[in-house]
Amino acid sequence: MQNYDDFNNAIPTLDYFRYRTATPDWRIDPSITDFVDLTYVVGGSANYTINGQYLHVAAGDLLCIPRGTHRTATSNDPLQLTLFAANFHMQTLDGQHTAVPLPLHSHIGVNDDLISWYKRLNETWLRRSPGYVMRVRANLMFIMQRIMAMLVYEVDTFRFDPRIKTAIRYITDHYAEPLHISEVAKAVSLNPVYFGALFKKETQVTFRDYLNMIRLNQAEDMLRTGEWNVTEVALRCGFVDVFYFSRLFKKNKGIPPSSVQG
Repeated sequence: MQNYDDFNNAIPTLDYFRYRTATPDWRIDPSITDFVDLTYVVGGSANYTINGQYLHVAAGDLLCIPRGTHRTATSNDPLQLTLFAANFHMQTLDGQHTAVPLPLHSHIGVNDDLISWYKRLNETWLRRSPGYVMRVRANLMFIMQRIMAMLVYEVDTFRFDPRIKTAIRYITDHYAEPLHISEVAKAVSLNPVYFGALFKKETQVTFRDYLNMIRLNQAEDMLRTGEWNVTEVALRCGFVDVFYFSRLFKKNKGIPPSSVQG
């Protein structure tokens, strides 16, 4: 999978946002974008020309037009065209422009959950109450992460079966205990065998591997504080065998737990 470190360390600054149903004369005149244009079409259709490439977009389509792109657009049915358009700059923490790792044109469907987040962004953008810039940025980052989950990441946690979402919360709350699959299955009223199969289908990992991942991530955080030694961390994170913990930690993190710097 592509390395997304630059994107993970980037911050969007929203310059323009519209939730609109197009007017009869809707069009985008030929221009070169000085921003990233993220347009989500939720109704009707439009015809774009992007760097000489013709694209017909319709409800459920997403455009991510990079900064510095020549674009123009018209619509054959402007009265039906409904879209969310966000124009923003994406920069790294040191102020350098960075690309958004999304395809130019993709189909993600008319997703009610995503639309609700766009509407929250629209409300915040239009109200512009004190502190709105931070909230706008947070809403936009959530939307982008949601889209990344749909198009790029292997697992879209937003679409998990509700019982698996409940199970994941249960694991997060009880990882330090001697947790067994039968206990978690009971918490979501499922047969353990069926639960195990459903859990792997949704998350792409087994229940045991997921539990160990949560425990190891927590252990790494605890070790970095320097407050506990390896044995104490292992026990506090649900591992009864410190040697097993150490082997598993090195296998997954690449270094022994004793090497983690506080």
